[in-house]
Amino acid sequence: MALDLSMPILVVDDYKTMIRIIRNLLKQLGFEDVDEASDGTEAFAKMKDRRYGLVISDWNMEPMTGYELLKHVRADTSLAKTPFIMVTAESKTENVIAAKKAGVNNYIVKPFNAQTLKGKIEAVFND
Repeated sequence: MALDLSMPILVVDDYKTMIRIIRNLLKQLGFEDVDEASDGTEAFAKMKDRRYGLVISDWNMEPMTGYELLKHVRADTSLAKTPFIMVTAESKTENVIAAKKAGVNNYIVKPFNAQTLKGKIEAVFND
């Protein structure tokens, strides 16, 4: 399946620099429609207003973490099928397992480059 480069993507991170980095990587890959949120609460509200083709979320944020956001999204029938990639600086096995159990589609450990991001996105849409 060819990637839909026009699909809207929501990037969720409390660190503005990381949002800018991910936005630039997505732009390099050809994605133009990128929204941002600074935590899970803001992201969930945005997801209620707009249908996203993909969510790329950091794990560690306040007040709502990416992990909590993932659980909220999977519990919401209208959002449950939204592809979700978790980004984290920690590659703890128990975190990966917890995220997988909660229904994450893929997992990226920082730092990463455009090729890594592209591979993770492609893997989500080729499942």
